[in-house]
Amino acid sequence: MPLRRRQMIASCAAVALSSSTLLGGSHCFAKENHDRQDLLGLTGVTTGSFQRNLSPTPVEGKLYLLDLPKILRDELGMQVLDVMTASFPSMEPAYLDEFRTRADKAGCVITNLKMNQPGVDIGSHRFDERKRAIGIYKQSIDAAERLGCRWVRPLPQSELPSWDRYVDSYHELIEYAAPKGISLLVENYGWMKGKPDAIPGLIQAVGAGLAAAPDIGNWTDDARYTGLAKAFPLAVTCDFKAFALDAEGKHAAYDLKRCFQIGWEAGFRGPWCIEHFHNSLSELFKEMIKLREMIEAWTKELSA
Repeated sequence: MPLRRRQMIASCAAVALSSSTLLGGSHCFAKENHDRQDLLGLTGVTTGSFQRNLSPTPVEGKLYLLDLPKILRDELGMQVLDVMTASFPSMEPAYLDEFRTRADKAGCVITNLKMNQPGVDIGSHRFDERKRAIGIYKQSIDAAERLGCRWVRPLPQSELPSWDRYVDSYHELIEYAAPKGISLLVENYGWMKGKPDAIPGLIQAVGAGLAAAPDIGNWTDDARYTGLAKAFPLAVTCDFKAFALDAEGKHAAYDLKRCFQIGWEAGFRGPWCIEHFHNSLSELFKEMIKLREMIEAWTKELSA
């Protein structure tokens, strides 16, 4: 991409970022590039929640992924599916088509594909590694199109990337995804976990086609609430991650309601995609319902 064009995109992003802040989290930047009006107020799940519970075939006590859309709608009372590459036993077109068909039939929407392939580094200092990473992600973008996703999320690595190359890689992926009706997300993970400014900084550097997908759990404790306050004005979706719940449904790791309120005060209204874990699938489902009910209660309270 020519330097002049990169500078223009970065300048536009800076203006949009500034406007979002001045307007009290009105999502100007996110709305311009990431359609989600149909998702406002909705809850869902991330399929990463089920990694320890999945089975490639129907097995009692395990989750057969193709059954998830119907379970999500009929038993858990939610609609949104935020999926992860590792959740799929096959990325072949026939399997993806079947999953999408079942989601459509159940009245669910598949929003985002988390591209979680290990060792895929679009910010590598090595040209061959970046080229390989971009190739893998382009294949995943093709899969996301097949699933009907509107977003994909590259996986940040643990080491700080080579910044200019990282931004260039995002530009290349955005240009590849745009004709397919797909844009990109950035989630606080890896090198970003302790950096509250990482998400808005990357969005400002990349420009159009990139928005935030904050994960409330993927922060160091000292960065969590500041990071969420800076990410939510630019967010189009959220991983509402909760770790262990006690018998009364309380969450000791951090304040779930405070995380929700930070998003609400920034103008974020969903989708809230629950990410939670339990060795027992039946208990996981019960606790996901508790978390959904928390979100619904807080929404009602703050809407009053």
